[in-house]
Order: sequence, then C-alpha cells, then structure tokens
Amino acid sequence: MTPSSHSVSVVAGGAGFIGATLCGRLLDEGKVVVAVDNFSRGQRDYLSGVGADERFHLVQADLAVREQTVAAFSTAARFGQVIEVWHLAANSDIPAGVADADVDLKDTFLTTVEILRAMKAHAVGVIYFASSSAIYGDLGETELHESIGPLLPISNYGAMKLASEALISAAAESHLSKACLFRFPNVVGVPATHGVILDFVNKLIASPEVLHVLGDGTQQKAYLHVSDLVSAMLAIRARDLTTKVEVVNIGPLDQGVTVKWIAEQVVARVRPGAAIQFGSGNKGWVGDVPKFNYSTAKLQSYGWQPVLGSVQAIQRAVDEVALQRQQ
Repeated sequence: MTPSSHSVSVVAGGAGFIGATLCGRLLDEGKVVVAVDNFSRGQRDYLSGVGADERFHLVQADLAVREQTVAAFSTAARFGQVIEVWHLAANSDIPAGVADADVDLKDTFLTTVEILRAMKAHAVGVIYFASSSAIYGDLGETELHESIGPLLPISNYGAMKLASEALISAAAESHLSKACLFRFPNVVGVPATHGVILDFVNKLIASPEVLHVLGDGTQQKAYLHVSDLVSAMLAIRARDLTTKVEVVNIGPLDQGVTVKWIAEQVVARVRPGAAIQFGSGNKGWVGDVPKFNYSTAKLQSYGWQPVLGSVQAIQRAVDEVALQRQQ
C-alpha cells in the first residue's frame, strides 16, 4: 500500500492526557496517526507506548498559530489521506484561564479557528471535538441534557469551548461533512497532567502532614476514567449518525462523588494519617461549578455504558497517579 492510500487520523493535542490514550486506540484500528502537540502540558514520554509504531508520527506545533498549523497539516498529508481530525488541543486549567483570559482564547478557541481553516484547505470533512460540561454553566440541580438552553458558562474555559462548538457548527454548513461535539465530564487516569487527584497527590508530597483542600469539600461531580472516555468517543464515531452535527454528553451513569471523599481516598493511598484541612464555601475557585446533574441518556440510547462508575474510576486513578508521581 502506497503512502497516498493510507487513511490518516490527526490528533490535535495528541501528547496530552486523553490524546495519548486515543492515539494507541486509533493505531489498534490500523490507522496512520499523526499527533500534533505544542507540549505545553503534553509530553513526549506519554507516547512511549506508541512511539515505536511505524504508523505513528509526532509533530511539534502550536495549533493556535496559522503558519504552524498549515505546516502540521501539510506534514500529515505526506503520510496519506487525512480523513478525520480529533481536536483535543486546549487549555485544561480553568483557574489559569480566569487569571488570564488570553490562555483560553489562544489555546482553546484559536486552535479551533486554525484547525478548521486547515481542514478546509485539505478537504478534510470530519472533526471530533473535545468539548466540556463547563459549557452549561451553573444550573444547580437542573438535569443537563444536550438540548437545554440558554448555555451560560461561568468560566473562560467553558466560554471558549462553547464558542468553539459554535464555530464548528458554522463550518458544518460550509465545508464539514460530520462533526461530533463530545461534552466531557471530569476525566481521570494517567498520564495525569492536571486535575483534583494530581493536585492532592502533589500537595501531600510537598506537605506530608496536612492536605489543604480548596472549598468545603461538598463539591460533587461525576468522574469518568480516560479508558472509558476514549471507548465512548470511538463508539459514537462508529454509529451511522443521521445529523451532520452530533452533540453528546459523555459520562458515567451516577451523579458522582464529593471532593471530601476524593481527598480521603488520596490521603489513604499516599499519606495515611495526614490531616485534611478544608476551606470555606462550596466552590474551589472562580468558575468552578460545585455540583451538577449530568444526563447521559442519549449516550446510553446508543448502547454504550462505562466499565467504571465514578467511585471505581477515582479509586483506580488515585492508584495510577500515585504510581506516576513515584516514577
């Protein structure tokens, strides 16, 4: 088979937490995979499990910069026909985006702008976008389903994810043939680059006697293990979708666990006997949604369910992150 006849999947943010897992699964399908990353959070080491595969290629580029995006897609096209783009490139640190709005503007929204521009130039019609439950805002106990509105995010992170969704929807009218907007819950596992578990483990390593927790610990959210997340995305991709733009909440079947419970699990695994000191209020930071009721009924109607619930996902991830930090 000549290079021009290969089917190429481009994974934007491919050296990151979710991207590293996804690249392996796409290679298992027989695809040629081109991961593109600026290594702001992702690391080459995260791809050690796939780096030896001759069908895997890693390109360093900042996808918020037009010239670098053009070059990255031109490189990908040399390995075959680019048939799909998995857009996972984004800022994943909500507080960082609150402190400096340019972080989310550049790393989340402008990456979408330039990826869509490059897709149009290379006649790539299919995009899978990593969106977020943060686009819904803080609606308390209201069930968050895909058709609810208006959408009023309370963080720059959520705002730029929502803006990206809108831009992809517009592109579907002009040059895309298929766009899946995956609205993620809180995702855990390794290689961890951010998140509550890594934060707690790092705090205990730095200060073994006491774990300081932002907020009063009553924050409650659903958590999905990265292995289940990637399985869900691939299951949705495999469906014969009737709509050009498909929006799907991805998450477990339960309503999650509290930050207090997570803190207790981390202490028990990393520093048994350490004290836990909570802050005040039910928000950990500006833009934090303390509790939400996430509906995954649409995803369940597709016949998919996760292997792990929130409790099992956290327990597995706590062990995985602890081992990661020991290396």
